[in-house]
This record gives sequence, C-alpha cells and structure tokens, in this order.
Amino acid sequence: MSVEFSQFLEEREQAAQAYVRGDGSALDSMVCRQGDASFHSPGGDSVSGARQVAERYLKDAGAFRPEGTTHFEVLQQGSSGDLGFWTGFQIARAQIGDMPEPMDMKIRVTEIFRRQDGQWKMVHRHADMAK
Repeated sequence: MSVEFSQFLEEREQAAQAYVRGDGSALDSMVCRQGDASFHSPGGDSVSGARQVAERYLKDAGAFRPEGTTHFEVLQQGSSGDLGFWTGFQIARAQIGDMPEPMDMKIRVTEIFRRQDGQWKMVHRHADMAK
C-alpha cells in the first residue's frame, strides 16, 4: 500500500467526521464524478451512477445534526496502481433528522477508490449496521 493512499485514508476519515455533523462538502470532493459508482446504504437501499451517488451523499449529510462524532476501525486496507480500498467499522454517535437523542452506531463498511486525474475518488461504499 502506498504512503499516499494511507494519507488519503486519514483525509477520508476527517471527511466522515464532518459528514456526521451535517457537512458533506469534504466527502463531496472525494466522490467520483465520472464512470461507474455505487452506494449500498445502511438502510438497505442502493444507488448507482456517479451523479446519483454524489447527490445522495450530500442529501444524507444534510440530515445529520452538528453534534455527531465518528471514527474508523480499519481491519484491512490496501492499494495497487489506481485502485484502493479499506474495510472495517465506522463507529459513530449521531443525531439524524428529528431524532430526540443521538444514537450510537457501529457500521460495517467497505469503500473502494479509483485514482482519477491524480486524485483518489470513492467509487463504491457498502455500509450496513453491525449486529
């Protein structure tokens, strides 16, 4: 795995921290804008297409309240050439929409990235609630 990809994953985790506080802008800059993309959400639905996935991430980020916190527990990560991935858990405490109180979440995550124009872009995210 390249040092460059490892550093990128630190930025990705920072983007997740902003996301659970309602700010999707950092993640938006990391999302694929061309070619194939997919998102399998913790709610069980799926979205495909670069534009549709990017729109969904921004829409979902807007539902989070500013008190959220999160971090990644990376079980495996790697990169080769223009492809990279990580898999593990996203641990969060977040308040979404009209929830009366924040809730604790442990989400199993796999994310895949492709380098486009010299930058890592997320092309796939699968997230579901860990049991």
